[in-house]
Amino acid sequence: MDEAVAVHDLVVERGGRRVLHGVSCAVPRGTVTGLLGPSGSGKTTLMRAVVGVQTVGSGTVTVLGRPAGSRELRSRVGYLTQAPSVYADLTVRENARYFAALHGRGHAEADRAVADVGLADAAGQLVGTLSGGQRSRASLACALVGDPELVILDEPTVGQDPVLRADLWARFHAMAAAGTTLLVSSHVMDEAARCDRLLLIREGRLIADDTPAGVRATAGVDDLDEAFLRLIRASEADTAGKDAS
Repeated sequence: MDEAVAVHDLVVERGGRRVLHGVSCAVPRGTVTGLLGPSGSGKTTLMRAVVGVQTVGSGTVTVLGRPAGSRELRSRVGYLTQAPSVYADLTVRENARYFAALHGRGHAEADRAVADVGLADAAGQLVGTLSGGQRSRASLACALVGDPELVILDEPTVGQDPVLRADLWARFHAMAAAGTTLLVSSHVMDEAARCDRLLLIREGRLIADDTPAGVRATAGVDDLDEAFLRLIRASEADTAGKDAS
């Protein structure tokens, strides 16, 4: 199976408002796939559907060959939310070791996960004393410590300095090279070029599912920011045309 995630005609409504409008897309195995779009575009809702914690109106989401949210996927999927999901009254090391134990892993794996996200020097600090960016990396260590097959990362580089952002992206690509599949969301378009494949979403509609080179070619420009804008305009024109007919 070449697809780690397959989404077909997914519709989600929240609070009486349609958030995703029949989204269909795929995430190839062993790649870093970027989910790009402005805040409020539906990125988090789509990721929650992939993890299996989002109520959907219709459509299907298949993850590693199983329906999203299946019990057997719990140890195979790692999920980093936008809000840090670690215990403030434990140290970074204690958090990582706790989550490692849940996956049947030892202290060595936990300490390695902490080092991999650049927090070795802060391993003994209480999470409650960390900066926002450090807390996010502590959460990332806990999401990765079980060595999941699929990793869902919601805005993992927000609040990180440029050097740490580069280090994290290098880590993501090393994981993909080793066979892990990553779905990484961002509203920062300069991160699009770091991805193997792109899902571009706006107002709950998918406007592109292609490689960065393919997105550029379709839009007819080299700059990904401009390519995204052109695809948005084309999508809006198409929608307007359908509504008029």
